[in-house]
Amino acid sequence: MIKSSAWPALIALTGLLYIFVIPPEPEAVKLLFKVLPMALIIAYAYRLSSGSRKRYHWLVLAGLIFCAIGDGTLRWFVVGLSAFLVGHLFYLSAFLGRWRFSKLRLAAALPIAVFACIMGSRLVQALNADGQSGLIVPVIAYVAVISTMGWSAIMTGSRTAIAGSLLFMASDSILSWNMFVADIPYSGPLIMLTYYSAQFLIAGSLREKPAAAAGASLST
Repeated sequence: MIKSSAWPALIALTGLLYIFVIPPEPEAVKLLFKVLPMALIIAYAYRLSSGSRKRYHWLVLAGLIFCAIGDGTLRWFVVGLSAFLVGHLFYLSAFLGRWRFSKLRLAAALPIAVFACIMGSRLVQALNADGQSGLIVPVIAYVAVISTMGWSAIMTGSRTAIAGSLLFMASDSILSWNMFVADIPYSGPLIMLTYYSAQFLIAGSLREKPAAAAGASLST
C-alpha cells in the first residue's frame, strides 16, 4: 500500500514524465501517461476522504473522474470539452455547498467576470475568423462555467480549492488561447503543469473541514 506521504511525489513524478519525457508516439502510450497522473489524483482523493465521505467529497471525486474522461477524449474536442464541463459543474456544486460569505470574496466576482468577458470576446472573434462558428456556443458556455466555478471556490475560503480552481482557469485559458487565438511559447508544459497542479490542489481540499476553510479566509 502506498504511504500517504508518497502520493504527492508519485503524482508529481508521473506528471513530469508525461510532460517532459514520454514521446508523442506511439499515441496510445502517450495517452496512457496523460491520464495516469489523474488516476493517481483520484485514488489520492478517495484516500483523503476515506474517513468521512459526505456530499462535498463525492462531488469532488465525480469532478475529478469527469475531468479524467475529458483528458482521454480531448482529441475529439467537443466530447472532451463536454466532459470537462460536467466536471466543473460537479466542482461548482461542491464549492457552493461550502459557501462562506464575505464582502471581500464576493467582490472577486468582478475581476473574474471581466476576465471571462475579455477571454470570451477574443475567442468568439478568433472562431468566427477561422470559420469555426459552430464552436462558439460550447466554448462560451465553458468559459462561463469555469469562471463561475473559480468564483465559487473563492467563496469557500479554502486556500487549496481557490488555488486549484484559479490554476485550472489559467490552464484552460492558455489552452484555448493557444488553440484558437495565437501560439503561446511552451504552451504544452504550461498547460499540463498548471492543470495537474490544479487537480491535485482541488483533491487536497478534501482534507479540509468546512470550519477550517472558513477560518482560513478574511471576513468583512
